[in-house]
Amino acid sequence: MRHFAVIGMSSFGYYLCKFMAERGFYVLAIDNDEVKINRVKDFVQKAVIADATDKETLERLGLGDFDGVVVSLGDRIDASILVTLYLRQLGVDEIIAKAITEDHGKILDLIGATTVLFPEKDMAYRLAHSLDNVNVLDYIPLTSDVSIIEMAPPSSFLGKTLAELDLRRKYHVQVLMIKELVPENVVVIPTGDHVIKDSDVLVVMGKDEDLKRLESLK
Repeated sequence: MRHFAVIGMSSFGYYLCKFMAERGFYVLAIDNDEVKINRVKDFVQKAVIADATDKETLERLGLGDFDGVVVSLGDRIDASILVTLYLRQLGVDEIIAKAITEDHGKILDLIGATTVLFPEKDMAYRLAHSLDNVNVLDYIPLTSDVSIIEMAPPSSFLGKTLAELDLRRKYHVQVLMIKELVPENVVVIPTGDHVIKDSDVLVVMGKDEDLKRLESLK
């Protein structure tokens, strides 16, 4: 079992605790607001009312022995910077910090955050990408120019096999998975003889420029 602490019970922190606990993580929730701690205490292993900006408190909670710590302190930029710095000094291997602005993110990166998140920005970008094409159901960036998309198949795909479509050669993309909605089924790394149906959802990985060409098909 992996041990993670989540500092700050913002909406992001609350749902992260909930989902991590459901996946079998040992979760320690920390916030200085008793009401927020009471909201999560029933589904995490431990919930503590504490001021995370106090280094001795973090040390007493044994965070240096955790697999990782997530810092989600809402718009308290100064507090998130201070806590991230203390966690690095305590030797936490994985520090995931939520940033509000680009400058905030740069500072978190400089002082030792291993991962900097921009939840609102990332969700807005994914939504804009999905709205840009009605066939795209979801969009997940992997690197600056490589992404994964979930898309409904264009009408020109229907009734054809993946071998006939030959997407790797024509568009330089890889179909990782097909979610069959009728009946419900998931095909991981589908073979070339899979026939595309209008009830399929394609999960495709590739460079953004190649995915864009794929998305434009009718």
